[in-house]
Amino acid sequence: MGDLLINLLASIIAGTAVWLSGFLIRRRKLSRERAFFGLTAGASCLLVVSRHASSPREFSVHRRDVAALVELATIARECGAHADRVGENQPTGEIGRLTEFCVGGPGGASPRSATHVRTILRGVTYAVFDEEVRRMSFTVGGVEYVLSQETSHVLLARFWGPAGGHPVFFIGGLTAGSNLAGARYLAAHHAELSRTYGADRPFALVLRIVEPTAYGTDFTELVADVSDVAFQPLPQQVD
Repeated sequence: MGDLLINLLASIIAGTAVWLSGFLIRRRKLSRERAFFGLTAGASCLLVVSRHASSPREFSVHRRDVAALVELATIARECGAHADRVGENQPTGEIGRLTEFCVGGPGGASPRSATHVRTILRGVTYAVFDEEVRRMSFTVGGVEYVLSQETSHVLLARFWGPAGGHPVFFIGGLTAGSNLAGARYLAAHHAELSRTYGADRPFALVLRIVEPTAYGTDFTELVADVSDVAFQPLPQQVD
């Protein structure tokens, strides 16, 4: 009887130790995730998305951009925060006040993205080279990333405003499908991005979506880390 009690007690202690170890690991993982995204339990964050470029309706959003928002809202929920969707014509407040996820390249339907590129991502240039079908490219570090039948690209970046505060996550794809690929990449790889950049270093990454018509977002790969050239200082004013 005594041996049975000892074995039972040992099993309880071992089980408790395993549970406590798992709990602490999950707790540390959650803390790192919250720090990476600038989120805390009960906090709010902003989901800023561009209007559907080919729709005349003010609040129309491409279905793949909606899917990207779902991915980002899931990240917020994992961190114990909640996400508020903001349209292009709605005020977003000061940069850094809340964590912001900005989805969409700076075309005519995304003035918020255009502001971020113009003001902070000054080493990046987006260009429309076919007005009829809204085909685009972006250039960073002297390399042009062009939409084609075989590939598309998305710029995934994290940065802060001049006053610091909470980060902005910019997902500027050449198509709505590219935006979704960028959001899914962020959701799947934020742990390794956190190990590389920590909670306080800006980064800018070019991702390539290979054969999007065949694979969708399943074949997305990192092409280049352009953090050193995407964030250019303000030009010096000459008196």
